[in-house]
Amino acid sequence: MPRSGRPKAELILTDDERDQLERWSRRRKSSQALALRSRIVLACAEGVDNKAVAAGLGCSTALSRRHPEALAERGLVR
Repeated sequence: MPRSGRPKAELILTDDERDQLERWSRRRKSSQALALRSRIVLACAEGVDNKAVAAGLGCSTALSRRHPEALAERGLVR
């Protein structure tokens, strides 16, 4: 039986958004927080489960859930 709960919002990135997030995640001058947020959003856009993203990146599930939702609502903002 599938788990009930809040459904995960589908996250679709444009090519420009994906490119920018990849640059932020790799750039040496990016803050660590920005790089982590970028990695979270990129993983979620690939369809990875929030718990798997959190475990893979060493962050909380709340954090892995919050950033893709914020991107979907506000767009890519720095």
